Amino acid sequence: MTTSFLPFLDPSDPRLKLRVENKTRNIFVTQSEDTRNKKEENVNHIPVVTESPSRVLEAGVNTLQKTLVLKKQAELEEVDKQLAVKRQEFKSRAQTLTQRRSELEIKQEQTKERALKFEKFVGENEVKRCRALKKYEAAREQNVLKQGEIEELMMQLKHLRSRQQVLKDRMAKYKIYEDYLMKTLDYLPSNYLDNGSESLVMPIIRRHETLSITHQELLQRLWRLEEEVDQGQRQLQTMKQDHSIKKLMANKEVSEVQSELESLKEMNKQAEVNLVMEQGQSRKKVEDAGSLLMAINNLAEQCYLPAYGPLENMNVLTMMDMVKEYILDKADTEKRARRLMESGSAMTSRTALTDRRERASMKSIGSKTHIKSQSKVSKKSETFS
Repeated sequence: MTTSFLPFLDPSDPRLKLRVENKTRNIFVTQSEDTRNKKEENVNHIPVVTESPSRVLEAGVNTLQKTLVLKKQAELEEVDKQLAVKRQEFKSRAQTLTQRRSELEIKQEQTKERALKFEKFVGENEVKRCRALKKYEAAREQNVLKQGEIEELMMQLKHLRSRQQVLKDRMAKYKIYEDYLMKTLDYLPSNYLDNGSESLVMPIIRRHETLSITHQELLQRLWRLEEEVDQGQRQLQTMKQDHSIKKLMANKEVSEVQSELESLKEMNKQAEVNLVMEQGQSRKKVEDAGSLLMAINNLAEQCYLPAYGPLENMNVLTMMDMVKEYILDKADTEKRARRLMESGSAMTSRTALTDRRERASMKSIGSKTHIKSQSKVSKKSETFS
């Protein structure tokens, strides 16, 4: 809080003294007229101010200063009270802020711990996810293998069922023959099998066994051939895939080579164009050089100097030196001729000027004395000399 400083006043100054006339006392009318004029004790009389406010202010600066000081002190006390309240409020807010800051730090630590735990949890989940993916891939591959085995077994079962159906059909077909043979055996005598079984039935049985063994061997061979065919088919598919991959790689290489070939063709075309341009420029340079040599030869013929020897034995530099010397000689000769012409014209102009002066002097001499004419003649003779 800033306080304004008052000017220094001299208390002995008569202008600062308040003069109040003793006039009628200002008393509330609450008593009778008889007792009004009595002199009372312990009564505070209020003086009546009749001067103007500016005069009162000028005269009562001391009183005004005390009043202002009291007011300022009261204001200062009020401001001190407000400042104390504000300080107390600031302290409470600072304490609250410190408490909130500590709580915030605790929450930040808790948040960091939670973040670390969450990151650890995420890492563990990622590891578990990778493990689960690996297990899933292994299980999927195993499932694919099992599915292939199931399909192969289903095909074998289908094949066996079809073979069983064929055998059932064959048994049903041969059932009539079995019935016929059984009925035939019933009609045969009892001692027929004991006597002729060895000679008639056994070869048929052996033949049947041989044929069945051969049939089994043929079936096994057929299965081996089928497996070889399947293996050959798989190899063929693998070879086809390798061939397609190699074909794609070859096509890629061919496309790259073609692009390189196109770029080389473009570069070749550009080089041909540049070569043609350089040949044209070189041809032009040769033509310019030929025309320049012809011009030098013509100048050498026109500017021939015997001091340089025969013209046929000169080279280009010698011819140029000869032409340069010839041109410099001609220029020097021209300069000398100009100087002679300028000197001759100067002499002619001087002679004409002197003739004019003589004529003018001769006209003026007739009216003068003979002595003066002699002196003029002597001056003229000096001028001619």
